[in-house]
Amino acid sequence: MPEIQHLHIMNATVLDIAAGSALPNQSVLVEDGVISWVGPSSEVAAASGTQTIDADGLYVMPGLIDGHVHVTAATADLGAMAEWSPTYVAAHTARNLKAMLHRGFTTVRDVAGADFGVAMAVEEGLFEGPRVIFGGKALSQSGGHGDMRSMGASAIDPHQCCPSIGIVCDGVDAVRKAARDQLRTGAHHIKIMLSGGVASPTDRVDSTQFSESEIRAVVEEAEASNRYVCGHAYTARAVNRGLRLGVTCIEHGNLIDDESVRLFVEKGAYLVPTLITYERLKADGEAAGLPAASREKVDTVLHAGLEALDRANKGGVKIVFGSDLLGAMQVHQSQEFRIRAQVQTSQEVLRSATLTAAELIGMTGRLGVVAPGALADLLIVKENPLDDVTVLADPASSIEAVIKGGQLVGR
Repeated sequence: MPEIQHLHIMNATVLDIAAGSALPNQSVLVEDGVISWVGPSSEVAAASGTQTIDADGLYVMPGLIDGHVHVTAATADLGAMAEWSPTYVAAHTARNLKAMLHRGFTTVRDVAGADFGVAMAVEEGLFEGPRVIFGGKALSQSGGHGDMRSMGASAIDPHQCCPSIGIVCDGVDAVRKAARDQLRTGAHHIKIMLSGGVASPTDRVDSTQFSESEIRAVVEEAEASNRYVCGHAYTARAVNRGLRLGVTCIEHGNLIDDESVRLFVEKGAYLVPTLITYERLKADGEAAGLPAASREKVDTVLHAGLEALDRANKGGVKIVFGSDLLGAMQVHQSQEFRIRAQVQTSQEVLRSATLTAAELIGMTGRLGVVAPGALADLLIVKENPLDDVTVLADPASSIEAVIKGGQLVGR
């Protein structure tokens, strides 16, 4: 029998994100990667052989969840990356994952690119990083947001080992098969491109993509496997269409309207804004490899995102934290906290990166909380982010320790 691993964090102020409260002089006991007890430090004594951390003057909070990442995206030129060696992309992926974990993200949801191999590499300790909730390759129509061919290119290699982020499929039968193929590999969700985007070379941001029958087919396949569909969409036209057809989660949504908010609430759907990516694409896109055709589209969505977040937040939409950064821009992941704090309270931002994100990925009570029965994914931080969430925008100075699965992460 393997030896049970014990961890005792004592004298901490524990954050309850749901209540928006901070409980002082608390202890957190961990056994085999799971929180076994939380309560006053005066009421517990650590068992022999327990690793002890004295968190006096510090705060313990749940590990962060980023609901929109591309851990394999080693460059912003996704079309070029599709022709790279998978081994080379894997090396970049390992570096990206390690950096995310050290920024305090103990779980990430990858929405195009990561596969079962990436998730297994983390689970088995081959890669140091957050647990990866993956969807495999995104589904795109020809000329859609996942089609990275230039106007003059015809060939496309659909082999699953090619490090592209998407599969091009047209027609109900092809779309249905593509969805089944991703589910066959253990995908937790299916990503579908509902509108144009910035990184793709030939589509318009304001376009809608896939027919209604194609979208319904993907939703049917996901529901049959007890999974869900998340949809890339910017305009209200594309967002509302997707929500009406059964898409559970909308990525971006920079140009939503009041009808969008009504549909989100009615359907119980989620919105994952990704505001930092537009700021960095504008500032760093060219240096990071973003092609000129894509850079020209950034302004269309850059300035509307904060207004959309404010509209959704005031309307009671379930909002999840996301960053969506590519290549060298991934170092700015934590800056999303700074941007969101302009229109949301600190508690609202924290909920999006813990409780609501955990709900989206089906891990309510297991992630996003400091409570018995939850996985011991924890951060020990120097200041209370419930007072000012922007302290998390600088993880190097704000995070004292990262704990994933009860194991202290080396810094």
